[in-house]
Amino acid sequence: MHLYPPRDGRYVRAVEPLSNDLFRFRDTCNVYLVRDGNEGILIDLGAGDILDHLSEAGVERITDVLMTHHHRDQAQGLPRAVEAGIRIWVPHSEQELFDRVDHHWQARQLSNDYNNRQDRFSLLEPVPITGTLQEYVPVTFGGRSLTVVPTPGHTVGSVSVLGDIDGRRVCFTGDLICAPGKVWSLAATQWSYNGSEGISATILSGRDLVRRKPDVLLPSHGEPMDDPARAFRLLEKRLLDLLELRNEDPGLEDHLANPFVPITRHFLHNRTAHAYSYILLSKSGKALAMDYGYDANPGLAAGTDRAARRPWLYNVPRLKEQFGVTSIDVAIPTHYHDDHLASFNLLRQVEGTRIWAGENMVDVLERPTHYDLPCLWYDPIPVDRSLPLGQPFAWEEYELTLHPLPGHTLYAVAVEVRVDGKRILALGDQLVDLAWLFYLYDKAVPIGESALGPLPPPTSQNYVYRNRFRIGDYRETAELYQRVKPDIMVYGHWAPGTVDRSYLDRLKARGSRLERLHRDLLPLDDVDFGAEGVGAWIRPYRSEIRSGEELVLAVEVLDPFSRAAEAQVTLAVPPGWRVRPVAGDGEGRVALQAGQTGTVEFCVTPPPDTRVRRARVAADMTVDGRRFGQQAEALVTVV
Repeated sequence: MHLYPPRDGRYVRAVEPLSNDLFRFRDTCNVYLVRDGNEGILIDLGAGDILDHLSEAGVERITDVLMTHHHRDQAQGLPRAVEAGIRIWVPHSEQELFDRVDHHWQARQLSNDYNNRQDRFSLLEPVPITGTLQEYVPVTFGGRSLTVVPTPGHTVGSVSVLGDIDGRRVCFTGDLICAPGKVWSLAATQWSYNGSEGISATILSGRDLVRRKPDVLLPSHGEPMDDPARAFRLLEKRLLDLLELRNEDPGLEDHLANPFVPITRHFLHNRTAHAYSYILLSKSGKALAMDYGYDANPGLAAGTDRAARRPWLYNVPRLKEQFGVTSIDVAIPTHYHDDHLASFNLLRQVEGTRIWAGENMVDVLERPTHYDLPCLWYDPIPVDRSLPLGQPFAWEEYELTLHPLPGHTLYAVAVEVRVDGKRILALGDQLVDLAWLFYLYDKAVPIGESALGPLPPPTSQNYVYRNRFRIGDYRETAELYQRVKPDIMVYGHWAPGTVDRSYLDRLKARGSRLERLHRDLLPLDDVDFGAEGVGAWIRPYRSEIRSGEELVLAVEVLDPFSRAAEAQVTLAVPPGWRVRPVAGDGEGRVALQAGQTGTVEFCVTPPPDTRVRRARVAADMTVDGRRFGQQAEALVTVV
């Protein structure tokens, strides 16, 4: 029975009218029905029992269900919607918790688990979805223009839905708020082991919704709220008190008021992002972004699945209001890592931003599944312009140059630009100071409190072997800094700072020392696999094909000797799979110059009727008669 109290206090079973074309049905959550003639759409579905009561609202058919988040009390009835032919739309960052939730259940950490996100409150079985909800841009459902707004808090990927219905601006808030000053669950706001990430996110989301001036809030649990500003103001006060009790977010208020801090008049530092981004301002009102990852980041959630990583454009309105920006015209990544470019596709969709990238990372951005690399974004990022390295190019009144910047990752650039009489060099994550980081975290001192900060410039080499680190990278890039002679260096996880010759000399000395230690520690005279320690790579690393379909895999193989040699490569495949080299017979062979790489291609075909997730294929390599074994693997899903 689904009951609600009418005015006389008795309980009856019904679909409750909230206005002429807006109804509520109390299920495992509030299910909202928006009527369009004899059809309608639903916001969340609960157990799906509203489908038995449509006639009470004069509705014959539901066309679409819009989900605010993935929890079962919102979603457990979705199999009924599938049976009824209803289109299902879900938050983009939570899509795998709907249509591939079986993968989630198989992969979710259970032993030694430090992840308290409520992703276990997910569907038990997958349901097919029609698509994901486009955020910020008005979309039409049920004959009405609706806007989907990112509102993380209850979950990382939660959304709210705004629309004008029967003369009121209505906001369906999911579980962001359930009553003035109250949330449905505080436990859900703990996105890590003992953090309060969702509390800060709820404050940010509430402020964003208030700025959009809704007339009424319709929560998934609770009663309509006719004074949204008061409801969120009381909630924010209580949540800030809770944060103060936890001694967290000491600079939150200032960061919210002034997210962008000028380094020079026309070069801004976004200090609220997880990885800092920088904005170059043109006299025309256009802006160029160097990196744009997790804006206004309240803290990263535990886990690295898509549902734990939420891009949004929270501070773009502040950029426009405070600095007269008319558009974010171009975005350039310093490297391919998610925390530096998570919002790039969103910028393209919402702001019309063009993506320009160094030629050394274009393929990684556009074909991430081809690479076995950490920190890849989940979706391809189309690149509008591939920029040659070392060659100046123009944007508005500025001249910029991208320099190769291997070290933290092989697929990285330093961005050089002269602004307001200062030569600025953006380094991404190339450098950090680990000792200072530990000290600051222990003291709870905000990092980068001022644009040029009181902190010393970083000197620690932030190298990661799997990022394709090479032994001489930090010496070579230090030599680049000495040639460029920047006045200011800006970093991805450190306060921007002025630099001098002694600092650059110190980086050169440290880079040379790092190279020397690696050469002393590794057996390079015998076998030189470099700092990575491997001699082969398979592309694409991840593939999805149909049963019986042929797949071409390219194996890149390295000659680890100081002499020319021939490499032989064979593929190890699951039983019954067919494999053949694209050229020649038997083994794949390639002649190599000393220390150079070559490529061999193979065609791989699974047997008919094969269905498997992440079947393993390995490349077994022999160079100059010395067998090194299965140096690389690839993962193949057959559907």
